[in-house]
Amino acid sequence: FKERKIKYQMIDLPRFGMSPRELQSVVERTGLEALIDEKAGDAEILKYLAYDEDKKQKLLENPSLLKTPIVRNGKAATVGYCPETWAKWE
Repeated sequence: FKERKIKYQMIDLPRFGMSPRELQSVVERTGLEALIDEKAGDAEILKYLAYDEDKKQKLLENPSLLKTPIVRNGKAATVGYCPETWAKWE
């Protein structure tokens, strides 16, 4: 991002997490399932939650369940490593 002069802000998700509003914004662009890191130790818990609101609450409580990086550019967002998409961003 630096070499293309795209402004960015890095947030330590495990330490600070996401706000409910920020999480909802990313969910609207990527879908809830895309945010779940299946490799995370507690990810199994989410499979037993029937409602999306409960899953979102668990993600807010335990940010280590979030797949990273979560990258936003204006209204667009990606989850995971997506260099092809980022290359198109200005």
